Amino acid sequence: MCTRPSACRRVPTPTVGSLPVMRMETGVCVLHLFCTPTKSVERSAVWAAIEAAQAADCQVITAAILGHKGDLAVMALGRDVAALRHLQTDLQRAGLKIADSYVSITEVSEYAPGLPEQMLQDRLYPQLPPEGKPAFCFYPMSKRREAHANWYATPFDERKEMMHEHGTSGRNFAGKIVQLVTGSTGLDDFEWGVTLFGVNLEVIKDVVYTLRFDKGSAVYGEFGSFYVGYLAHVDEII
Repeated sequence: MCTRPSACRRVPTPTVGSLPVMRMETGVCVLHLFCTPTKSVERSAVWAAIEAAQAADCQVITAAILGHKGDLAVMALGRDVAALRHLQTDLQRAGLKIADSYVSITEVSEYAPGLPEQMLQDRLYPQLPPEGKPAFCFYPMSKRREAHANWYATPFDERKEMMHEHGTSGRNFAGKIVQLVTGSTGLDDFEWGVTLFGVNLEVIKDVVYTLRFDKGSAVYGEFGSFYVGYLAHVDEII
C-alpha cells in the first residue's frame, strides 16, 4: 500500500477527445511490416491505408520482398505512434496478412558525439527512400552478452574504437549504400534494426560481408532474419 498519496497519484494520459496521444518526443518511431496478400486483398484499400498514414505525417516506403518470408514490406516512420498502429490495422483489414514485423525508433549513437547538427537531424528524422538506391534490405541485430564476449562488460573506449572501425568500413561504400540504424532495446526481440538502401543487391551483399570482419561484428554481433527485395509501388507487388 502506498503511504505517500502525492507519490502514488496517477498522472493522466494526454488525450485528443477520447483517444490517447502517443507521440515521440525525439526522433520517430519506425514500423516494419512484412506481409503476404490473402485471397480477399483489395489493392485500393491497401493504397488507401498508406495514403491515410501519409496524411497523418508518416513516411511510408514499400518494397517487393524476394523469397518465402513475404511479398510486401511496408516501412513506416512517424512521430505519431497511433498513426502507425492504424496503418497496421488498416492493412490487415485490406486483406494483407502480416507475417513478421519489427518496431524501433531513430536514435543518435552514443559512440558518435559532436556530430554536426544536420547529421543529427538526418539520423533522427531521415527522409526516405534515397534517390537511385532501389535495393532494399532489413535485418535486426544485437550485441552478445556471453562470458567470452560480453559487449556490455567491455570498457567504453574499446567499444568506441570498434564502432569507429565499423564506421570506417562502411564509408568505403559511400554513394552506393544508405543505412538507417534504429534502436529497439526494450521494444522488440533484438537491440537494433538495420535498414539498407543500395544501388543493387550485389552491393548490399558486399557491405554486409565486409562489415562482418570488423571485431564489433565478428566477436560481438548477433543477427536475425534478413528481408531483401527492391522498392516498388503496391500495385506492382500484389
